[in-house]
Amino acid sequence: MGMSVTISAAETQDAEQILKLQYLCYQSEAELYGDYSIEPLTQPLDSLRAELDAGCVLVARLGTEVVASVRGGVDADGTARIDKLIVHPRMQRHGLGGRLLLAIEERLTLAGAVKSFQLFTGHRSENNLQLYRKHGYAPVGTRQVNERLTLVTLAKEATDPAAYATSA
Repeated sequence: MGMSVTISAAETQDAEQILKLQYLCYQSEAELYGDYSIEPLTQPLDSLRAELDAGCVLVARLGTEVVASVRGGVDADGTARIDKLIVHPRMQRHGLGGRLLLAIEERLTLAGAVKSFQLFTGHRSENNLQLYRKHGYAPVGTRQVNERLTLVTLAKEATDPAAYATSA
């Protein structure tokens, strides 16, 4: 009998599991860009705990194991920023990233006056770019970080909160 994946708000005690998962998931990004000093690989536990206290952090669990996570928050201008969408490598390519993306969009929309969503990924991260395009995001800008990495910012307009009323 298989277990199903559940999505819920992260709790303080999830911080270590999220950080370990983040470290695992960003190895492929670091390899792709030849840079193992990227922030997701160097973020201290205290910094992640502060993000748990300050923003919206969701996790996907398989039993008690955190197998995916995403973070987000809404700026004063109504831009919801989504960050660090991670899925355990063994759970990738099964729709979990999309489910988590929709869940954070819904959570942020229902919590406040969201006008648009924005996120970013590296220019060579084709799987990420494909996922975001599939969910309605379009490139709106780029920023060169160094000679190996250009960040692509993607955005989309927010959905009317009433659209989530039936799924809540």
